Amino acid sequence: MKSVESLRRRATPVIEWALPYWTRGKAGRETPEDLFRLLYLGWLVAFSFKVLGASWDVSWHFKWLRDDLAPPHLLNSVGTAIALTLTIIHLYTGYGVDRTAQRLVGWGTGIFLTAVPLDLINHRINGLDITSWSPSHMMLYFGTFLMVCGVIRGWFMGAPTGRTRTMVLGGLFVFLFENVWFPAQHQEYGVFGIAAWDGGHPEAEPTLLQFAADQMGRAVDRMMVVKFSLPVPDQVYPLYAAAAAVIVLVFARAMIGRMFAATAVIGVYIAYRTLIWPLLALADFPRSSVPIFLIAGALAVDLAFLIRIPVLRALAGSLAATVLVDQALRLQSVAYHTPPLVPPMTMVIGGLMLAVLWVGGEWAMSRYRLRAQDMEAVVSATATP
Repeated sequence: MKSVESLRRRATPVIEWALPYWTRGKAGRETPEDLFRLLYLGWLVAFSFKVLGASWDVSWHFKWLRDDLAPPHLLNSVGTAIALTLTIIHLYTGYGVDRTAQRLVGWGTGIFLTAVPLDLINHRINGLDITSWSPSHMMLYFGTFLMVCGVIRGWFMGAPTGRTRTMVLGGLFVFLFENVWFPAQHQEYGVFGIAAWDGGHPEAEPTLLQFAADQMGRAVDRMMVVKFSLPVPDQVYPLYAAAAAVIVLVFARAMIGRMFAATAVIGVYIAYRTLIWPLLALADFPRSSVPIFLIAGALAVDLAFLIRIPVLRALAGSLAATVLVDQALRLQSVAYHTPPLVPPMTMVIGGLMLAVLWVGGEWAMSRYRLRAQDMEAVVSATATP
């Protein structure tokens, strides 16, 4: 009873502070500074839970049979619950977001929540659904992508200038990159799974191997393990790195507006993957290849922004990033497990894809004033008497 009474006394001031803000309003209404900070601190916490759960989840599925209530799913669900609460606040009160950010957050959360039961049904019908690239999984990633984009937009438009603005924006782009890159982790875990099989000590439990073999209609052999571990064409991984990964870094560099911002974002992500790697290994969970080679692509992006002409920057940056990503991946493969390599000419497709995305991104950033200097100009104009 004493603990309940103590909890009530502590909660009362919080409730009294929050209740006046719980009023219906349109997106873009003036948001008190303390409320704005609290809302975005909540998003950082939500995304942290989701990333921790996701990191454990992909490793879990290379070891155990799937379970709806597996610990990684529960950890991820904590982040989802916080994100849903924040989404409701943004949609109802209009605080902390403009109309575009509100729509992105609302649609993203809605798509994610719709994908959850669809994914459960998919697994009931198709069993393991042996790939991160399945339609229901892609819906989860896309919903999260829109959600994080909305939060980035809200912070970009509403946060005051200063170091905190830059640091939080960088952190949000790390979360965005993690979500975009997440499906590629299937191949990164897969190469370790194959190596473990070849070494005579499979990381997956026998029940998982047998279940996967039964689903494929074949014996538990190396062919089955390869199909389980690398279920998509070899070209997917390097092309995805050249196009999807790099374009996220392009937007990060432009919106953060600091030299080596893209390298810092990918550096934090690589550091996280490197730190989580031994923790999973110590807990006897499967390990993965860490995409260190992406640092080369990030450096190419940062250096490309020294070019002032947008179209030239996009074309030169696409060429440099594609070549450096390809060569760095080949260099990493010499000393470290990586997904299978592809002929260099395959990366021409990746370069063309990136060039189209980058040119389109330059147009979008100009059209919607998404560069850091655009926001700084708005703040300066507002501050001028």
